[in-house]
Amino acid sequence: MKSITIKGSERESVGKVATKALRNAGAVPCVLYGGDQPVHFSAEEKAFKNLVYTPNAHTVVIDLGNGKSFNAILQDIQVHPVSDKILHIDFFQLYDDKEITIEVPVKIIGNSKGVMAGGDLRISNRKLKVKALPKNLPDFVEADITPLDMGNKLYVTKVPTPNFKIMHPDNTVICQVKISRAAMKAAQEAAKAAKAPAKGKKK
Repeated sequence: MKSITIKGSERESVGKVATKALRNAGAVPCVLYGGDQPVHFSAEEKAFKNLVYTPNAHTVVIDLGNGKSFNAILQDIQVHPVSDKILHIDFFQLYDDKEITIEVPVKIIGNSKGVMAGGDLRISNRKLKVKALPKNLPDFVEADITPLDMGNKLYVTKVPTPNFKIMHPDNTVICQVKISRAAMKAAQEAAKAAKAPAKGKKK
């Protein structure tokens, strides 16, 4: 999985007044959990642009200077309900020998036989939770729709999961090919034509 580096600085004060001052200065207050003690720090809001405003999943290197650096993932984010300004971010520390659960996007590949025949591809889950060691975390889950005919569904059990686990029930549907109205109408018309007697045929 791709990693993004966030350069920040530790916070000496975590009170409401100090937090408000940070936000007014264009910085985001953050907390890193998962270690012996929570680490409070801040970074410029623009530093989170490629982490927050993207459909992709990333791990994070939090660089606080003075040799302090942590590997982490984004755990929770709070945004202003009107302005969408980032108010606070929680991170969770990663360890090389400990598995972590994270949500990653689904990447649809292939050409479905059902879609080419006029069916509609409906995606039920655009993201899936996976569990793996940090080094094995995938950028995405690859879902090949090539075998799907009209009326078929692609379940999580049918996608390759090298070195990671999908944390969803086996009956979870990633996507399906539904019969479109046009395809249904064409099938009905074809059925009627097959049943109708040929013109000019003598009884």
